[in-house]
Amino acid sequence: MKIQREFEEKIGYCFQRKRLLSQALTHSSYANERHLGKMADNERLEFLGDAVLEIVTSDFLYFKYPKYPEGELTRLRASIVCEPTLAFCTRDLELGRYLLLGKGEDMTGGRERDSILSDAMEAVIGAIYLDGGFASAKEFVHRFVLTDIEHKQLFYDSKTILQEIIQGNFEEGLKYHLLGEEGPDHDKKFIVEAWIGETPYGKGCGRTKKGAEQEAAYKTLIQLKKQGRINIPHLAVE
Repeated sequence: MKIQREFEEKIGYCFQRKRLLSQALTHSSYANERHLGKMADNERLEFLGDAVLEIVTSDFLYFKYPKYPEGELTRLRASIVCEPTLAFCTRDLELGRYLLLGKGEDMTGGRERDSILSDAMEAVIGAIYLDGGFASAKEFVHRFVLTDIEHKQLFYDSKTILQEIIQGNFEEGLKYHLLGEEGPDHDKKFIVEAWIGETPYGKGCGRTKKGAEQEAAYKTLIQLKKQGRINIPHLAVE
């Protein structure tokens, strides 16, 4: 399929067994709708990819941060392999465009849903592992997941980090204002803006208010860093 070839070009990996890629991109809603059988969707590949992702991430962090104790390594790994961060990693790949979804799932915003995107990302990792071996899967994880670790950790902890920074460095308080809601009840998007005192900062959009607040907090941290108002070590901003 042309769209799958486009995805292969985007990830820089060409599958020898194309059915593995097809399966990795097949959500259960599509398989159920087409009566393809339970084994046709990407859930088994997701199971495998989750394990591959964890070992590759653990190996990477163990050697990158030789002075970190076990607890800090565990916390950092959790911030990378969690659902919101993995979904965040799929944005550059536009993974949602390539998924095979059932009509109902597609109509209700499944291509942007964190749970579906993160599961598909793990399924792709599992598919690459089966098709090209551990080295190929490791290369994919390093290229598309284990980059900009500081930014991803910041994204994962954004609300907590921002709250701590505001409490320690600002006289004004932090509030999140709901700017609006878009879409029908079954496919709602929330738009939230973070304010410090009477000044608006980052805006976030999400399928839940919490998710929108997380993105707003992340963008606010980046904005404050650019303005030189806060110091987050090792965090580079453009």
